Amino acid sequence: MPFVNVRITRDGVTREQKAQVIREITETLQRVLNKKPELTHIVIEEVDTDNWGYAGITTTEYRAKNPG
Repeated sequence: MPFVNVRITRDGVTREQKAQVIREITETLQRVLNKKPELTHIVIEEVDTDNWGYAGITTTEYRAKNPG
């Protein structure tokens, strides 16, 4: 039973995009590792950008300083 945990920042990802990620990860596990889709679990965790940091600052701060 594969279990995949995907963590992303919560900032504009649509329901359709998340469904595509789940579908494509499931398809990859089936194609590459022969895992059954009905036994494959994908969890997407959305983290607020104030709660995700790197380079010593929050993602919110980083993006404000580095737009684009």
